[in-house]
Amino acid sequence: MKIPIIDLVRQHKPIQNELEIAFKRVLESGQFILGPELEQFERNASEFLRSKYAVGVGNGTDAITLALKAVDLQSGDEVITTPFTFFATAETIAMIGAKPVFVDVEDSTLNIDVNKIEGKITPKTRVILPVHIFGQGAKMEGILDIARRHSLRVIEDTAQGFGAKRNGKFLGTFGDLGTFSFFPTKNLSCLGDGGLITTQDELLFDRVRKLRVHGSPRKYYHEFLGYNSRLDTLQAAFLSVKLNYIEAWNQRRREIAEIYDRELKEFVRVPEVDAGNEHIYHQYTIRTDRRDELNEFLNKKGIMTQVHYPIPLHLQPALAYLGYKKGDFPVAERAAREVLSLPIFPELTELEIEYIVSSVKEFFRG
Repeated sequence: MKIPIIDLVRQHKPIQNELEIAFKRVLESGQFILGPELEQFERNASEFLRSKYAVGVGNGTDAITLALKAVDLQSGDEVITTPFTFFATAETIAMIGAKPVFVDVEDSTLNIDVNKIEGKITPKTRVILPVHIFGQGAKMEGILDIARRHSLRVIEDTAQGFGAKRNGKFLGTFGDLGTFSFFPTKNLSCLGDGGLITTQDELLFDRVRKLRVHGSPRKYYHEFLGYNSRLDTLQAAFLSVKLNYIEAWNQRRREIAEIYDRELKEFVRVPEVDAGNEHIYHQYTIRTDRRDELNEFLNKKGIMTQVHYPIPLHLQPALAYLGYKKGDFPVAERAAREVLSLPIFPELTELEIEYIVSSVKEFFRG
């Protein structure tokens, strides 16, 4: 049996006709940049997330960059974030000329450890940038309290959490700005690249809209330096189709996770869900000190797995100039040695789930 980590062909087949209709509609409109299709998706997304505003941008990395620029982050400023996530989170900070300041993660959820944030705040700190890793929320109440007391901005990296909630509120709507990625592997995905920024603040909304088109409120007039980062009109049309299915897809992910939890907890460390979180399991990531052996065994059985993430950001060569060393963030470093993501896309069959579970058990039982 061959089981991929995700199967977009399977996902798209039942909705292929709707996607083709959306493609034809955009093709016949002749409008391929901005326009009504994008505006409609932005309305759909903001209504779904209960966010006052939503702005489609080129990708998830650009979403973080534009959000940081929207709060006027400057060279030399500091941004507190996590070392256990995809590289783009810190890369965007560094590319602006600001300094990523890492805080270790919780051993339970692998989200940023709120109890360690205040110790990293300096006079240069401007932003706290938590990542909702694997699809469950960081402790936003504590983060927002710290931000209020220190007059800091909060930007949520919600690339892995579209539709997830914390205490009934959608991730990406707690902070000043929320950022999302629609990369094809995400739980809500484009047929290409795409991203989104959410906010409740009209001034930030206005600034982000200008930033995505060269700092321009109208053609050939530029208030400030910006970017060329617009969510493609065709991708927006596709996303409007797929948004109708996201709740069902997320629920199926939770159902698969429940099976994995029940069947595998005796053999590996299964994901821990923080109180108040509604996890959407963008990834179902187990932990074991035999990770590499298990990974090789499952791959030989035809089960594709993924290590998210093998090298914490503070140990990445590109960020060596920050001066961090091995041992600085022991929880993140241990996680990097132990984590392994199993297939959890909604189209997995019961037979495939059973095969994955039995294969993991077979490895540990020898």
